Amino acid sequence: MLEEQVILVNEKDEQIGLMAKMEAHEKALLHRAFSVFVFNDKNELLLQQRALSKYHTPGLWTNTCCSHQREGESNLEAGKRRLQEEMGFVTELEERTSFIYKAPFDNGLTEHEFDHIMVGYYNNEPQINPEEVEAYKWMLLEDVKTDMKRNPERYTAWFKIIFEKFYDFINIENESYGK
Repeated sequence: MLEEQVILVNEKDEQIGLMAKMEAHEKALLHRAFSVFVFNDKNELLLQQRALSKYHTPGLWTNTCCSHQREGESNLEAGKRRLQEEMGFVTELEERTSFIYKAPFDNGLTEHEFDHIMVGYYNNEPQINPEEVEAYKWMLLEDVKTDMKRNPERYTAWFKIIFEKFYDFINIENESYGK
């Protein structure tokens, strides 16, 4: 089986090529990615703890799911695909914003991503894929923010960046969707 490829992009999110995922992370090249945030009708965010077998940031807590788009796949299609693969369900998603970040890891790899943030709603329990997800929990955003300040080492780099810089894009507290 061929290694999964990522879509290399420029700073305008225009595709400039394809590359094997590991090579892109070794070379710290900018590539397209997404982060999905799923909430329930109590305004709780579904968090996942990354599987302990992940090649970077194993065991850290993060948003509901995240990954890379495939060539020819829209952001929303990619988000729904990974929700199913990681969390065992699909729901409608809405794109909120996007940003570029760069985060080096202790293992020599670097995430350098043009990350698209999507939000969705779901009120049942996920059926997690143990190859991708160690555990999950539902938390209010304010509780996540408090814990993140006390225990930043428990969370992924991109999740902390989104919380710091894009909190208003994921905060659904005043929305009436799904209620």
